[in-house]
Amino acid sequence: MAELSEQETSQQRLLEINTAIDSGMFVYVRKMLQNMSDYDIALLLESSPAKSRNVLWQLVDPDLHGDILEELSEEVRKGILRKMQPEKVAAATEGMDIDDLAEVLRGLPDSAYQEVLNSMDTQDRMRVEQALAYEPETAGGIMNTDTITLRPDVTVDVVLRYLRLKGKLPESTDSFYVVNREDILIGSVSLADLVTAQPEQAIGEITDTHTVPVNVAMEDTEVAIMFERHDWFSAPVVDDDNRLLGRITVDDVVDIIREDAEHSMMSMAGLDDEADTFAPVIKSTRQRSIWLGVNLITALLAVAVSSMFEPILAEMAILAVLNTLVPSMGGVAGSQTLTLVIRGLALGHIGENNARTILTKELAVGFLNGLIWSLLIASIVTLWKQDLLLGGIIAFAMLANLTVAGLAGVITPLALKKMNIDPALAGGVILTTVTDVVGIFAFLGTATLLLSSTA
Repeated sequence: MAELSEQETSQQRLLEINTAIDSGMFVYVRKMLQNMSDYDIALLLESSPAKSRNVLWQLVDPDLHGDILEELSEEVRKGILRKMQPEKVAAATEGMDIDDLAEVLRGLPDSAYQEVLNSMDTQDRMRVEQALAYEPETAGGIMNTDTITLRPDVTVDVVLRYLRLKGKLPESTDSFYVVNREDILIGSVSLADLVTAQPEQAIGEITDTHTVPVNVAMEDTEVAIMFERHDWFSAPVVDDDNRLLGRITVDDVVDIIREDAEHSMMSMAGLDDEADTFAPVIKSTRQRSIWLGVNLITALLAVAVSSMFEPILAEMAILAVLNTLVPSMGGVAGSQTLTLVIRGLALGHIGENNARTILTKELAVGFLNGLIWSLLIASIVTLWKQDLLLGGIIAFAMLANLTVAGLAGVITPLALKKMNIDPALAGGVILTTVTDVVGIFAFLGTATLLLSSTA
């Protein structure tokens, strides 16, 4: 028998646990949870409705709460934290990495937030407050201050003896950062170079002074691009004076990439990328109603344009039948361009220097596609209705709309980006409105002009 996929295994486990909960077999569920990884428990919580989720959380070993909270999506984590006592939150977050702890604290009510801070020692509290001072979607917001720094004048032997005495390295350590007495970054020493160097060598002799740091204010998407470009496992974070503040590791970057992918996908539908799949009905309805309202306004705009041509629509029913074809083709063509440009902006492929080039290219693609498909649809309509003029009208409208769709697919995300508006969130609505209005106006306007004059 073929092995079950990871997803099928998770669904089977979910069914088994939900059945056990419904039967009141809580001891059995607790034992099952003890044999599961933090990630699997987090996935189980995110895949469960609110009632089962609350029961599951009570059955999880409290010693694992902190590790599981790190794995949960923001919306689910906030829901769980809101129902926890402040002292339990403080206990769960003890020993958590500074960047993960800062993320958890941002979702807490003020009273619980302050109690968790008060439970920490002075040094940890200062580190967390420093992390919270930065915007969450910047290098400062995702960096970890748990790093080992070295002085250039100490020997390799001294450093190795210190590390043996310390007994444990911070997670994902592949390099140590070399700083002067003012914590100004000089460079880095890889773990491999350190353990293979001669004991009497000074750290300065094996330091890589070409280490590229990340500025603390850099956006997290830019950080991800730099990690991809340089194949980094970790990177130092510095302020404007090149003073070392912390480090970012590849596991943080993987989270950024995943979140960006989810954001792009969910934003196209006007949904929050951290939306809880099993959120309450009223909450989900409220969130989606806003976007539906925006779409209604744009749809009414297209209806208003159509209503301008009521006389010709009443005169020729075939125009009403064909009226949906041109906007639909324009919407698909525009979405292709829009998706391509949004991806290019996200990856840093498109900027002010080459915006004109991509605009010219997509305008040409839109025109050629318009030419191909306008000739095809014109032939079909002409043969169908034995009306060459009607075929010519829809051909012109198709050519015009696909050309405009290519133009709008480039200009819309570039303009939104310039206005600091997420193109993935608003681009689709604007583009659909443009292609609908232009398509309807080009088709019915041309039909009114030509068919009325021949009537």
